Amino acid sequence: MMENNPILSRPEADAVVDTKTAPRVTADSIKAKIRHVSYIVHEHLTLCILELENGFFVVGQSAPASPANFDADVGKRYSYDQAFNKVWELEGYALRCRLHDEQQANDANAAAHNGDGIA
Repeated sequence: MMENNPILSRPEADAVVDTKTAPRVTADSIKAKIRHVSYIVHEHLTLCILELENGFFVVGQSAPASPANFDADVGKRYSYDQAFNKVWELEGYALRCRLHDEQQANDANAAAHNGDGIA
């Protein structure tokens, strides 16, 4: 039995996030970066390959523990979701880098205007 389950359901959490206005990664912003989606099915393994607008590739995979449970459409859904979530992590990291760089530039600019900058 799992303990410490989240208090909010996924729809409740999504509703809270929808009220936020700070820079963030969204499903729509990720979808806009996907140039092409392709799948490879080998026996009961499904691979999803997302080609992003910048030429970078992200791969998701899915395979049931028992080949008897294989369903190609389910495999495509799960492998796509896995690849999509990988892009979400990458985009979150990239956004955090941009926000950090902006804050560093703002701090340096403020220091320079306050006479704290190094000449």
